[in-house]
Amino acid sequence: MKKFINNPDNLAIELIDGFVLTNKKKVKRIAPHVCARSEAPIADKVGILIGGGAGHEPLFLEFIGKGMADASVHGQIFAAPTPDQIIAGIEAADSGKGVILLYNNYAGDVLNFDMAQDMAEDDDIRVETVLINDEITAFPPDNKAERRGTTADHIVIHIAGAAAEAGLEFDALKALIQKAVDNSRSIGVSNSACTLPETGMATFSLPEGKMELGMGLHGEAGVKQMDMLSADETADLLLDRIFADDLEFSEGDEVVALINGYGATTRMEMFLIMRRMHGYLEEKGLVVHDTELGEFCTAQEMAGVSVTIMKLDDELKQYYDMPADSPGYQKI
Repeated sequence: MKKFINNPDNLAIELIDGFVLTNKKKVKRIAPHVCARSEAPIADKVGILIGGGAGHEPLFLEFIGKGMADASVHGQIFAAPTPDQIIAGIEAADSGKGVILLYNNYAGDVLNFDMAQDMAEDDDIRVETVLINDEITAFPPDNKAERRGTTADHIVIHIAGAAAEAGLEFDALKALIQKAVDNSRSIGVSNSACTLPETGMATFSLPEGKMELGMGLHGEAGVKQMDMLSADETADLLLDRIFADDLEFSEGDEVVALINGYGATTRMEMFLIMRRMHGYLEEKGLVVHDTELGEFCTAQEMAGVSVTIMKLDDELKQYYDMPADSPGYQKI
């Protein structure tokens, strides 16, 4: 795979350089791996810090701004940021009201963010964590605390940022974010591999004419390999899995319907899947409150899509509907 890169060891730093130069009116560089919205920290507001490995852009780097996160820490490609980088992010987000850490449930991230949280608490900064674990295939419902986070990220981050900006106090804000996570389910399918920029090597392989259900964002094995399906069949397959999970839906429930591309999937394909997704949800008697389609969480040039459903209640809908203005996600 050919890519426009320089020294592979400097990839994360250099992509952040480019991000800051592109968005210099909206963001500021706090440390080599840490960026914050230009006005952070914001007085009398609980801080929201997000982060994880690079290589999934716009996640997490580009989701800082009004109605989103206050700061983001970006690790090396597919690697967790270090505790000292996370501490710098915590300090950038903290206005004295405490900081909530919001990131995906992967072992390396949990280890390093937990270490940074302990260090911050030693400095009398209130820091607590909400893990995003929306992806349903890695573990069954009775062990869903171990599930990994994927493509519900940006809507959870938006609800968190909007509510924090509206002045929600720490405990109520943490409970709201947890509810947003609990009400989200995601599952994806891949039909080609991603490659590591440092090596040019594929993280996995798929035979011609096959796709993999539940493939992870770093090439982790999915549930099974299967023959390629049509757009409608793929939508039905993914949504059947979500509705067989433990999140209960009732007729008339309002949902956010989201299609995410993994990096090399055309918008044509995503629109076809979204078309069937709306029909499927209508058949279930659900109301699509909002539709989102695009690349929000990628895996380099991996081909494939993920489907996310977030079930809304009045509180979640209130904050979801608020404006967002970040380099990677806007909501009017």
